[in-house]
Amino acid sequence: MLEGKLQSLRYGVWHEACYAADRVMSCRGSLMERNRALVLGATGVVGRNLLQHLMTLGDWDVIAASRRRPDIEGAYRHLPVDLLDKRQTRAVLGDKLDLTHVFYSAYVERPTHAEMVAPNMAMLENVVEAVEATSPRLQHINLMHGTKFYGNHLGPFPTPAREDDARHMPPNFYHSQQDWVVERQKGKTWTWSSARPHAVCGFATGNPMNLVMVIAVYAAISKALGLPLRFPGTDASYRALYQCTDSGLLAKGLLWMAQDPKCANQPFNIINGDLIRWERTWPRFADYFGMKLGDRQHINLVQMMKDKGPLWDHMVAEYGLQPVPYEQIVLWNYGDYVFSTGYDVISSTMKARTYGFTEFCDTEEMFIRYFDELQANRIIPKF
Repeated sequence: MLEGKLQSLRYGVWHEACYAADRVMSCRGSLMERNRALVLGATGVVGRNLLQHLMTLGDWDVIAASRRRPDIEGAYRHLPVDLLDKRQTRAVLGDKLDLTHVFYSAYVERPTHAEMVAPNMAMLENVVEAVEATSPRLQHINLMHGTKFYGNHLGPFPTPAREDDARHMPPNFYHSQQDWVVERQKGKTWTWSSARPHAVCGFATGNPMNLVMVIAVYAAISKALGLPLRFPGTDASYRALYQCTDSGLLAKGLLWMAQDPKCANQPFNIINGDLIRWERTWPRFADYFGMKLGDRQHINLVQMMKDKGPLWDHMVAEYGLQPVPYEQIVLWNYGDYVFSTGYDVISSTMKARTYGFTEFCDTEEMFIRYFDELQANRIIPKF
């Protein structure tokens, strides 16, 4: 009973804050003339960077929804919400937010592909049902998917992957989400789109599923131990073609999909536009960190990095790093997955370019830029 009263009080405080913010924004101009975006999963590498990009544009009212507040400042409102809780989602997101755009990048992990379908479907359904009822200006819902749509997580797949490729054997919650949105949109005035990037890279703390963090922390620990920088994956992965997506480029792609009428009800691969092989890229990483390039050595990162917490804590103290807990800074099993993929991972960007999105990014330069940012923000040492 007491918890229920406290929950109601929290909602009341949030709603009063929302109302006050609306009054402030209405003094700046007609609210009805401005787009209003809801960014779900705002603490992840996708949502966090989209949130930052929207705030730079100046003509968007932005609401971030996540369990914890994003670690960035700016002109946005944060709504704490557990999207798996249908009642809470309705209470928080159904409170006349008057949204025009929804950017959905929320995600929950489960042990198996089959177990991931139900919770990820439930969150999406809870969100759409909540905002549809109280946002008459709703124009667009964007879904964040990825190359797993094509089954790259299952083994070799047809490359370059195209948006109209045949699906693999289910389950795949990306398929379920898109099918549900397609049906839900029928007869509605709003449209949908979905983005399919691969290995999204960017700056985000407390979100360990980030290839930039995997490489940077692995390199920092290796250097602290006096080791050369060895590629920790398989020989096949070292030589295969691979691709990445810069989170800044992805943010631009999401806005393009959400606003260009040609993109209505379409999926798009959003990739940097180039390809890399780790055997060519890894030496540059060694140069960056001032390390010798070691011979490739396949190790299980989850097992081998499990005992490095005390070393990391020592490095945090010695170099004055931000005190991000070791278990929250890197998802080592993500690194094991990436560096054990012994086949090409390539998606075609022809559809996106044909429809008008021509942004691109040099992947090697992207990594270097983010390493610089991690050092500047005291996430990794500057040896």
